[in-house]
Amino acid sequence: MLKGIINAFKVKELRGKILLTVGLLLLYRLGSYVPVPGIPFNELQSQYTAMGQIMGMPAFAVLNMFSGGALSRVSVFSLGIMPYITAQIIFQMMQAVIPSLEQLAKEGEAGQRKITQYTRYLALGLSLLNAIGYLFLFQSETFGGGINFAASGLPVPLMSVLVVGTMLTGSMLIMWFGEIITQRGVGNGMSLIIFCNIMSGIPSAIISEVTGSTNGAIVTAITLAVCIAIIPLIVFVERGQRRIPIQYAKRVVGRRVMGGQTTYLPIKVNTAGVVAIIFASSILYFPAQIAVFFPNVAWINAVANNISQGWMNWVLSVALIVFFSYFYTSMVFNPEDTADNLRKSGGFIPGVRPGAPTAAYIKNVLDKVTLPGAIFVAVLAVVPSIIFTFTNNSLVQTFGGTSILIMVGTALDTLSQLESQLKMYDYEGIFK
Repeated sequence: MLKGIINAFKVKELRGKILLTVGLLLLYRLGSYVPVPGIPFNELQSQYTAMGQIMGMPAFAVLNMFSGGALSRVSVFSLGIMPYITAQIIFQMMQAVIPSLEQLAKEGEAGQRKITQYTRYLALGLSLLNAIGYLFLFQSETFGGGINFAASGLPVPLMSVLVVGTMLTGSMLIMWFGEIITQRGVGNGMSLIIFCNIMSGIPSAIISEVTGSTNGAIVTAITLAVCIAIIPLIVFVERGQRRIPIQYAKRVVGRRVMGGQTTYLPIKVNTAGVVAIIFASSILYFPAQIAVFFPNVAWINAVANNISQGWMNWVLSVALIVFFSYFYTSMVFNPEDTADNLRKSGGFIPGVRPGAPTAAYIKNVLDKVTLPGAIFVAVLAVVPSIIFTFTNNSLVQTFGGTSILIMVGTALDTLSQLESQLKMYDYEGIFK
């Protein structure tokens, strides 16, 4: 792997993509530590600590984790990438129920650009709503007595506009960072930003757990050992695939005999990758985003907290992960199109008639393969949450199944993209 990464830096184009990706991620992390102008930083930290310890708001804590701690600092990147992810979920689901959007998605690059534009507009609206909601939360009694905006020396209405405008601008910058990384860098920008947010919380969680109790060092060592032991299993499932044999018939083209070879159609066990768990997490934490509009309404916060943790969260997590695994797989893998392309190129599955029977066979295999992959992802995401409920180990919460899946899945996806580009320049690649 090290040799492959060294080879990547030897290629000027790849070196530029890697440096662009790393530079934007570093700029994003820097922005998460820049507070909104006029916010009393020290006072804010003490109020957030008091709210977490006294009020106990797990929903807010989860949102803070996915923003990389930016929300607790009221930084310019407080909103994180979640509004953009939510907008993408909405439009992908709308494509399945609105024929005009489905037709637009099939128009190739021009249609995708149009859908991307609509997604940006929706992300802008969701970011504005979230920013206003956080403003209400920061001014409420729930947030440690509320931040005194008048202390900044500016009129409160002007200060409110400044806070909302700054967070809204930060959200649009994050969206731009993610799209630039996806288009001109290496890997998926959305996944890499979440990857950085999760990674940023691990050092502080380790230090807190080690210094927090007498047996903290032992518990931390055991937790890390279990997490490291699980990683090979995740890699095995992520790279696992079901190979359907494909035979190409011989045909004469001019004076040449074409076809006759045997190959296979690979179907991944976890075709959705980390997208299913990211989408499920975004849906589950959406009530927490709604709850910030009503910080003093007890029942709304109770619903948000119950959905963010406990048995309700576990059941919904399993159901949503399985649903989005099938949903996203159906979006990116169409058995009818695959069967039609095989027929046009003279390929067939041995023992299966071309056309509709081939499409039905591929769909049946796809459904059977997707289910164990989805259940594996769901179990790995839920079990650490159950352990955290009974142990209250902050490291388990930070470095739990969802975090490991996102980190390992994102790392594998990024390395796979890097490997495919390395092979274009006749290098060995990264995976052996």
